[in-house]
Amino acid sequence: MCVTESRSSLIAALTYTISAETTDGVIGSDLIMMKTHRVWFGLTITTILAMLCSSTLRAADSSTPQEVFDGMKQSFRADKAKGVHAKYQWNLSGPNGGDWWIEVNDGTFKMGRGKIDNPSVTFITSDNDWVAMSNGKLKGTWAFMTGRLKVRGSQSIARKLDEIFP
Repeated sequence: MCVTESRSSLIAALTYTISAETTDGVIGSDLIMMKTHRVWFGLTITTILAMLCSSTLRAADSSTPQEVFDGMKQSFRADKAKGVHAKYQWNLSGPNGGDWWIEVNDGTFKMGRGKIDNPSVTFITSDNDWVAMSNGKLKGTWAFMTGRLKVRGSQSIARKLDEIFP
């Protein structure tokens, strides 16, 4: 709802700006002053809307690993999982950490807490880093390169996870 409101307000602000530009009879320094105020007015509205909406958008982000995995259930793409047979394991440290697993089997999946036998890939990281990666606030590549994420097993199957659960 906030995104829609901000788009409507932004469109209204742009409409105001366009109609104000077509005003006749303003010349010289008055025109420059009017444009300056209009720019500041537009920037102010945009800044305020961004600040108001950012807290709403952040609230939609997952805040615990369990919320991340619950969200993954909703984003499953069966078409991308056709022909895939993989077992994914997560070992997450931290206060909200624990073990989770996903088994993908030719267009279907099962998910649970605990350990799975013979995982194809194991992800080892902290609960906070996993949530940050899932919310797009921490790049997986950066986490891997800096040692904050360890990936054991098939790298190609690990990369497939992002296609199956976008």
